[in-house]
Amino acid sequence: MQSPLTLTAMLERGGRLFPEVEVVSRVPRWEDALPGVLPGNYAAPQFHRYTFADFYQRSRRLAAALVNAGIRPGDRVGTLMWNHYAHLECYFGIPAAGAVTHTLNLRLHPDELAYIINHAEDRFIIVDDVLLPLLQQFRANVSPERVIVAQHNPGAPGGSETNYEDFIGGAEPCEYAQVDENDAAALCYTSGTTGKPKGVLYSHRSMALHSLAIGHVDGFAISMNDTVLPAMSMFHANGWGVPYAAVMAGSKLVLPSRYVDAENLLNLLQAEQVSFSGAVPTIWLAVAEMLEQYPGRWKLRPGFRIVIAGSACPESLIRRLDAQGIFIMQPWGLTETSPMATVARLKPSMRQLPQDEQYALRATQGMPLPFIELRAMNDQGEECPWNGEAMGEVQVRGPWIAERYYKRPEENEKWTADGWFRTGDVVTINAHAFIRIVDRTKDLIKSGGEWISSVDVENALVGHPSVREAAVVAVAHPRWAERPLAAIVLRDGARLDTGELRDFLLQRFARWQLPDEFVVVDELPHTSTGKLLKSELRRKFTGWQWSADERAAATTEPGRST
Repeated sequence: MQSPLTLTAMLERGGRLFPEVEVVSRVPRWEDALPGVLPGNYAAPQFHRYTFADFYQRSRRLAAALVNAGIRPGDRVGTLMWNHYAHLECYFGIPAAGAVTHTLNLRLHPDELAYIINHAEDRFIIVDDVLLPLLQQFRANVSPERVIVAQHNPGAPGGSETNYEDFIGGAEPCEYAQVDENDAAALCYTSGTTGKPKGVLYSHRSMALHSLAIGHVDGFAISMNDTVLPAMSMFHANGWGVPYAAVMAGSKLVLPSRYVDAENLLNLLQAEQVSFSGAVPTIWLAVAEMLEQYPGRWKLRPGFRIVIAGSACPESLIRRLDAQGIFIMQPWGLTETSPMATVARLKPSMRQLPQDEQYALRATQGMPLPFIELRAMNDQGEECPWNGEAMGEVQVRGPWIAERYYKRPEENEKWTADGWFRTGDVVTINAHAFIRIVDRTKDLIKSGGEWISSVDVENALVGHPSVREAAVVAVAHPRWAERPLAAIVLRDGARLDTGELRDFLLQRFARWQLPDEFVVVDELPHTSTGKLLKSELRRKFTGWQWSADERAAATTEPGRST
């Protein structure tokens, strides 16, 4: 009989083949959770260190403790936790009990968290002690049978809840629960900008195959030679699958808890000589600025590489980090795709291209991972040619692409009859099979009958030395139906020069594609996972009155003249 593709098989491999490999966790400090304590002002860091052998035994003890406590196959166990060793144990110990790990996005509003827990019917919740105040905000609106507290701070209030160490300490590792590789192992909810969050169940098989794909040499190339630091949140799409792939490969793991501001992150990258990491663009933008501000302060491991996902990575950021000796890979995916579906790794033939063309390709979302099928469909229901110009909604299918939403049959029209998932992302596909995200369908700007990509303009804007961050949205216009407006966050000490920004953009865009106005803001709204919250910006600029100068400047019909 063939061995099934399960997370328990991956746990066995990690624990038995790599028992000496280290797991390093920064411990979430109680005082850091108190009001008024800002990132960068943390108390002296504390670390927890143990080996894969310890992780293996404790994960199995967690599985046994859950079974002893009455968990049944398929039951959901919620985790309200930062990135650290106990959360890693939950990643493997809960499925080893035959149950489903349900990671809770702690950055959501308490009402949303209550909805998600109730919709998933979580029987148990495992929570960090520092997050108990968050749980208490909605505790009366949920009814888990048991709350288990991971106590990182001696003496911190835990109330009458079960202590995690006591819970697993009294259990002896036993035989794993009998699971089929097609049984559910994990549950994540989308963090979209509209509507209620939607649940996506992942099977043991899909997560095992996803781990193999991203660990592949032409994926993220995660191996036993790596020291891996997941700076993306472990509550966001299973940490992009990176913790699973690292355990399977036998990579040393460094888990930063909540401390991913640039200074703390760089200190940890240097101290542990990390070779691979990943996070959303805002994290790496701050890292780039810190490295440029303090040249030579940090000695990072030669060949250090990162993945940037969550939103499009500007080409300018790739160039800035290249200059620091940091290699960027940009993947693409969604909660519904487990999440990774593509990665931008240059083919050998592409390395003969001029440097600017190579950078342009690296700034795309790349080509599909093995076993992933991908196509772009236009408004007429026809597949777009792979010419790098025709735009259409990207659709995907494959062994780790979800087939439906959890208990939301009314939302399942997002899948075609033959199994393609309609992502809502608008892309072009070039002759190399590289996709480039043009926009979300709801974020494209149609001005005078012509489409403008807000993503393209945003990525160009952040390449200007005065601009830290930019968002471009459609605003109603009396003549052209919609025109682009740019909200700009300036770098420290910079001033807005509208003419200079326009001249800068004209190097890449026709005049009609440029924003008609630039508005300086202190900060831009983001979702809990770091994506720009365009819906909030559109609401903010509803009823915007274009200035007389801008109305005059927009008299050239879009698409007809530059």
